[in-house]
Amino acid sequence: MNAEDKSDYELIDDSIGGDEDAFGILMGRYENSLYGLIFKMVRNHEETQDLVQEAFIKSYKALESFNKQYSFSTWLFKIASNNCIDHLRKRRLKTTSIDVPIQTEDGSLSQDLPDDSFSPEKDSLRNELFLSVNSIIDELPEKYKVVINLRHKEDQSYEEIAVALDIPIGTVKARIFRAREILKKSITKMKLL
Repeated sequence: MNAEDKSDYELIDDSIGGDEDAFGILMGRYENSLYGLIFKMVRNHEETQDLVQEAFIKSYKALESFNKQYSFSTWLFKIASNNCIDHLRKRRLKTTSIDVPIQTEDGSLSQDLPDDSFSPEKDSLRNELFLSVNSIIDELPEKYKVVINLRHKEDQSYEEIAVALDIPIGTVKARIFRAREILKKSITKMKLL
């Protein structure tokens, strides 16, 4: 059988076995669609090319953990979108440390800032609410739990979720709507108790 005609799963097995050409075939199959997915997120050709390569490198290193119950494309797109989200967060965070003095021509400047944000009561209530909501999410049926986590914990768009789960965007929207309804009812019940 020609290597090009092999299924993704066969090529994954060959890649794990050390056949680098097999992974090259997988890259060829998904490079354009992966590029399109990432470009929609970063809107920069150079960054997109780098992120495509990073996604392939990460997936290659994690091939042995691939679960064959899912399609390779779904798994690869999830790796790529998570990597892309991390990249966008880092790109947004152009910060200056308040702990390091700023060097000027006249010497260095430093400033002590008071931290009046901590309140044990507020912190305790926030943690309790967070744990309660997470436990409710954990009790959702799997198809709802997955979309809620991708949407709200991983900050993915409907389109990204549809690609990652290989389902229509309408199904994503319906599942998120239904999951939110279940969560709303559960939270309302908690407040009444």
